[in-house]
Amino acid sequence: MITTIIAVYTFYIFLRLYVSVMQIGYINQIKRKGAVLMGEREYSDAAGYAVAKEKLSMAETFVEYILFLVWMGGLMAWLDTALFSTSPMMQTIGAVMGLIVINSLLMLPFGWVAKFKIDAQYGFNRSTMGQFIKDTLMSTILTVLFGSLVVWVVALIITSSDVWWLWSFGFIMSVVIAINMFFPTIRALFFDKVTPLENGELREKIEELMTKTGFVSSGIFVSDASKRDARLNAYFGGIGKTKRVVLFDTLIQKLTPAELIAVLGHELGHFAHGDLYKNIAMVGAMLFGMFALFGNLPETLYMELGVSPSPQIIMMLFILLLPVVSFFIMPLFGMMSRHNEYEADRTGSELGGAEHLVNALKKLVSENKSFPLSHPLYRFFHTTHPPVVDRLRALGYNIHVNDSDEGYADPCPND
Repeated sequence: MITTIIAVYTFYIFLRLYVSVMQIGYINQIKRKGAVLMGEREYSDAAGYAVAKEKLSMAETFVEYILFLVWMGGLMAWLDTALFSTSPMMQTIGAVMGLIVINSLLMLPFGWVAKFKIDAQYGFNRSTMGQFIKDTLMSTILTVLFGSLVVWVVALIITSSDVWWLWSFGFIMSVVIAINMFFPTIRALFFDKVTPLENGELREKIEELMTKTGFVSSGIFVSDASKRDARLNAYFGGIGKTKRVVLFDTLIQKLTPAELIAVLGHELGHFAHGDLYKNIAMVGAMLFGMFALFGNLPETLYMELGVSPSPQIIMMLFILLLPVVSFFIMPLFGMMSRHNEYEADRTGSELGGAEHLVNALKKLVSENKSFPLSHPLYRFFHTTHPPVVDRLRALGYNIHVNDSDEGYADPCPND
């Protein structure tokens, strides 16, 4: 059994690496065929940025594979045994959180390289080392505190019910919903400083837009995201009465009010179509399958690992194998998401004007150095948004891409 699991994980790792290699080769080849949506210098920078990030991702994937083999090869059993002298519940929490913290610390250098090498090279990083350390410590503390609470509840469920996997699924889904409800508030408390958008024409237009679509929020806020990053972004967070609109200060600086309204119209399109609830349902289906699987693993697997089917071992296996399941479910999620993006674009163009949404998308691509093209295989496994050139064409913007012999044709033109 363990041989089969390692074989499946190995296939997953090599497929990820293959997709990355194809994406890098595709970008390096097509960037020589002429710039798309950008000037030649910007286009070259966007290509270089995308390739650098993909190479770093490949290195992360390789380390992830080594860590998996080490955990499965004995580290999981050793950590469980090392904590045996503690109480059963502390042993469970210590083992599961130990795995999470150890993996996070070992992967931390990649986050540093991404921010202080790659992002800095391409003009995105504005964070200091002190801010990076502060954010990392805060994230770790929150993960340990809330993670320990979740592990404690799941452990209680496992030890008290034969169908623990079904009750655990229900509990974890409630956690997922709670995170979606309170994420904006938590982010504002511990990471970004948000302030209410000042009264004025922009606020009036946004409020008018929300009234038109029936979107009721707890407020419109501006995040000081520029202290960390130069990218443009905005998000609608929360569920029910916790919903709020958060605009990055960088977005307000770079887009005109009309373009900003078109972008928010796109986001309100997601709200109008219930996309958040569709995403939660998709996550729920994936988690249900995972819990059903791990609730019925054969005893031989635990025997081969040299461990007992204790709550901590079950949860550690779940964490280690979740990326594999997520990777192979991602294409289905991606197809749904890309369809939703086209629909949200349609709504954004109706609410804010197609011309303004087109101009906003072009600015976002340029300012965020988002390479506008990708290999079909990469798009199939990784992307939740259609290529921006396809989105612009759907909005009526005529754009030519010299992509002959590059295999660019969209395999899912109607998604």
